[in-house]
Amino acid sequence: MRITRKAALAAVAAVSALSLAACSSDGDTGDDPTKGDDNAGISQDSAVNIAWNQPFYSANGTSMTGNATANNVILYMLNAGFNYYDEELNLVQDKSFGSYEKISDDPLQIKYTFADTAVWSDGTPAGPADLLLEWAAQSGKYTNVEAETDPETGEITNQDELDAGVYFDAASPAMALVTQVPEIDGKSITLTYDKPFADWETAISMNLPAHVVGQRALAIEDGVEAQDAVVKAIQDNDSATLSKIAKVWSTDFNFAQMPAEADKNLLVTSGAYTITEFVKDQYITLTANPDYKGDHKAAINKVTVRYNGDPMGQVQALQNGEVDLINPQATADLLTAVQKLDGVEVSTGAEGTYEHVDLQFANGGPFDPATYGGDADKALKVRQAFLKTIPRQAIVDKLITPLDPTMTTTRDSYTVVPGSPMYDGIVAGNGQAEAYGEVDIDGAKALLAEVGVANPTVRVLFDPNNTRRTNQFELIKASAAEAGITAVPYEVQTDWGTDLSNATDFYDAALFGWQSTSTAVTESDANYRTGATNNFYGYSNATVDAEFDKLQVETDPAEQEKILTAVEAELVKDAFGVTIFQFPGVTAWNPEKIGNVSKLTIAPTIFYGFWNWTAGEAASE
Repeated sequence: MRITRKAALAAVAAVSALSLAACSSDGDTGDDPTKGDDNAGISQDSAVNIAWNQPFYSANGTSMTGNATANNVILYMLNAGFNYYDEELNLVQDKSFGSYEKISDDPLQIKYTFADTAVWSDGTPAGPADLLLEWAAQSGKYTNVEAETDPETGEITNQDELDAGVYFDAASPAMALVTQVPEIDGKSITLTYDKPFADWETAISMNLPAHVVGQRALAIEDGVEAQDAVVKAIQDNDSATLSKIAKVWSTDFNFAQMPAEADKNLLVTSGAYTITEFVKDQYITLTANPDYKGDHKAAINKVTVRYNGDPMGQVQALQNGEVDLINPQATADLLTAVQKLDGVEVSTGAEGTYEHVDLQFANGGPFDPATYGGDADKALKVRQAFLKTIPRQAIVDKLITPLDPTMTTTRDSYTVVPGSPMYDGIVAGNGQAEAYGEVDIDGAKALLAEVGVANPTVRVLFDPNNTRRTNQFELIKASAAEAGITAVPYEVQTDWGTDLSNATDFYDAALFGWQSTSTAVTESDANYRTGATNNFYGYSNATVDAEFDKLQVETDPAEQEKILTAVEAELVKDAFGVTIFQFPGVTAWNPEKIGNVSKLTIAPTIFYGFWNWTAGEAASE
């Protein structure tokens, strides 16, 4: 029987994870362009359609299940927060929502103060209770039970225990450093860290409305009363009440279509937009929130994100006028196709996402020591053998360079972007290029022969609707076969993103992309630390954990580089997986429908600066 925190969400079948005619809504403000003082002047007819590859499935963007680009690009427009990145990737405080300041270095204390203009869309003020709840969920302080699953079926086997205990589907190394209950004073809340933390500015963000969580968990109708009850349960460490709160926080906000009328409070937001239409696997429509009081007001009244996992299908939709802005996973054929479209603007360049393959360490598959009676060295050599067959450079040569002639080399770092100050030093010291820079079929065969493993089968998880990933898999499959390894596509059960975090017993290797959401040096902590949010594979290395502990408090860039080099060397030594390439990007849009498009290299990419968008006359037709 396998133990995993992620598995507790396996029962939520209507959601997915990382990448990747509807009725009118209650949130529609009608035809009056001046309804709601804060949207005065915005045309109620202005609208834009944007194509995206993977449907939204969770309004909880910081949970293990919901932490995915597919969700967070939508949540970027739905919710406000204490800071955001500008076009130069400078972190800027949004003082119309609130402010924060470091009030002490020893101990490190950060004080957050909510502005009077920080208000949820149902009229309830946003405040310290919301941030306190997020801390409670992310810190691990109250979680007292893990989920156990049947390795054959993936079904939860201890649901009664989960229901009786406190289980937050979350884990944050940063918030684990805040063991004292944060102190609330009026509209302010102060977090005290047990030790210094280098990336404290991005350590915690606003997420779910505490009053809605309290209403749903505790059957309290009044929002303020429900909010207060959540605060009291956290401050009193009331496990019985926290059990209900944690269950709502972890599961209720996962939805893949418009919630039923009785669940409309799941749609409460704090930002410029609210969800007004949502058809499963087809589209989601956001409409300007008339009660939003902040600085980043909607410039276009209605934004509809239409889902299409086929990159060339997105190009066709742009050509047909069905969508106005696209940013699909690019291929050379796709770039040629968009460049041939009349009246379309095209932008290219490297993005903040990188492709990689990660391996499972604890799922009873070919890379798990348990498969070989606990023989860790045997499992390691099987992992190494498979990684030696992955044709990293051939993938770049065949799929990436034809799209962007400047992108000719593999990405050889797990933690930093090519071109960044630390990249060359880390690559020189991590050993990935030496171990897996070239395909080594003879070396793979020798490793398998040495440990007596013949013809292992590797189940590979990837998005079957993504043309570039399908092409990569075929190249990997053909190369692995030369070494006697059979690579087979994992048959997606729900959708590939959900299965990434919840079906970990049923695939052995995952082929997908990680997209940076910040410039924090500790961002990779969540991928490789034992039990961390993005570590879906049972990987655990005490040296890696210790190095990340050091990184959390280190502010000297030279020392940070040494620490990350040490982490990456361990990943190579353990055959955790390989990186392949930095994403080439192609963005195309119809300037008659949308203007002032400005894409960031990190999330939220093309949705950045929605408050600066302009809508042409055609957009209001």
